[in-house]
Amino acid sequence: MIKVSEQARRKVVALMTEEGFDATKDFVRVGVKSGGCSGLSYELKFDEATLEGDKVFEDNAVRIVVDKKSFLYLVGTTLEYSGGLNGKGFVFNNPNAQRTCGCGESFSL
Repeated sequence: MIKVSEQARRKVVALMTEEGFDATKDFVRVGVKSGGCSGLSYELKFDEATLEGDKVFEDNAVRIVVDKKSFLYLVGTTLEYSGGLNGKGFVFNNPNAQRTCGCGESFSL
């Protein structure tokens, strides 16, 4: 399961609306790809459809889709949003990450 903080929920809904998506029926697609300074990096985009093998979750009124491979790396993760002086954007609080880079956009197990 992937959780969504209240701040992240508000930002997701606002951004989805801005980009023409409907937060009540469309999805936030999160995933992991090779790359970044620690080996793996996070992906986040909006999507209107699921693919074969996708896992679908809903938390805090946000529908999340994760491909099967990425789910293994993301199980237990909380999607948060940071808008403070230290940076602005979505943050993945991933309990599976053994090491992260300074920017927080990549990790390794």
